Amino acid sequence: MALEKIENLLTIHVAGLKARGTAKGAEKVITGIKAAAGGFSERYYLAGYGDRAFLRMNANAYLGLALHPHVIASEARAAEQFGTGPGAVRFISGTYQPHVALETALAAFHGRDAAMVMSAAYATVVGVLPQLVTNSTLVISDALNHNSIITAIRLAQPAARAVYPHVDMQALNILLDTNKGKVKRVCVVTDGVFSMRGDHAPLRELITVCQYHEAAYEEGVITIVDDSHGIGALGRTGRGTEEQTAAHADILIATLGKSLGVNGGYVVSTAAVIAYLRETAPLYIYSNPITPAEAAAALTALRIVDSDEGLALLARLHARGTQLRTALTALGYDTIPSEHPIVPLLIRDTAKTAALVEHFFAHDILVTGLTYPVVPRGEDEIRLQVAATQTEKDIDYVIETLKHF
Repeated sequence: MALEKIENLLTIHVAGLKARGTAKGAEKVITGIKAAAGGFSERYYLAGYGDRAFLRMNANAYLGLALHPHVIASEARAAEQFGTGPGAVRFISGTYQPHVALETALAAFHGRDAAMVMSAAYATVVGVLPQLVTNSTLVISDALNHNSIITAIRLAQPAARAVYPHVDMQALNILLDTNKGKVKRVCVVTDGVFSMRGDHAPLRELITVCQYHEAAYEEGVITIVDDSHGIGALGRTGRGTEEQTAAHADILIATLGKSLGVNGGYVVSTAAVIAYLRETAPLYIYSNPITPAEAAAALTALRIVDSDEGLALLARLHARGTQLRTALTALGYDTIPSEHPIVPLLIRDTAKTAALVEHFFAHDILVTGLTYPVVPRGEDEIRLQVAATQTEKDIDYVIETLKHF
């Protein structure tokens, strides 16, 4: 009964989102997958669209590992052995051997002492950052950081917060200089790869700036990087922004649900930091972990990335991204130079962005248009995302479709 008093307000709010063109709208439901054939990659069937099969250019599945037979087999075997769910939070009885094996492998993959797996990368960011913030902490954030970081900062309630313009290291330097003597600790937090653009943080320079000011803060300057889009998709061996920039953050957060093709998030750091987070992070302590089967699948995916097969997948991924960027530029479209498989098609007009999304859909291509407030006003774009499983013919088809818009 009480909801009757606010339902009208909620309905008005949703109607306003629709009127402004910022509503997410009804979700498209995938009902099946058509196997790769005829020189094209796999296609996806959607509820309500019969036998039409769509090319997904809006997925984070950069290496295609969600459909890898070894990853699928690992998850199936672990589900048979351990069941479909953990049945408890980690500290009670929800820790299984695959969780421990995965954490050990993640720590080694990133050259860290320890790792901790959580239910999602978003939960990891929101669970980790507040535990590192006190009433004498300044949090400094890149202007284009992901919503998870923004939410985590709000929840952390630091003594002070500051935002520097996107990848502006001189502005970061000034913030660290002008806040000396005002706080004991600083947390500098950034995305590794920025999800709307596909560019990456200048991590080596960022860490150098932070180290320069380290001595001026009683409890130090801590660097925290969420590289969910970078791991498995950037760097010579898929180790993300750290490998690309030859730099190591103090704390690295990433996902198992993009390049690794499974589900969940994780954090790697020193043994002391991870031990502290296991005892203090509510989203770890009081929330079920990923399933043992998911952990087993993620471990198999990680081993594939860290192998000759992984290097071959990365090479194909890079080739498809280069093919798409080169073709877009030749057509006169604006994009952002990068080696990452996110290839933004910069439209800078809300109505035209929506129309182009519909044009792609009419030609059986799934893309996502990004408008304000997801991106700044006037920065409307279509975020194209390539995958290692996609072929030259797939990219050619995307470009031919664009030519006829």
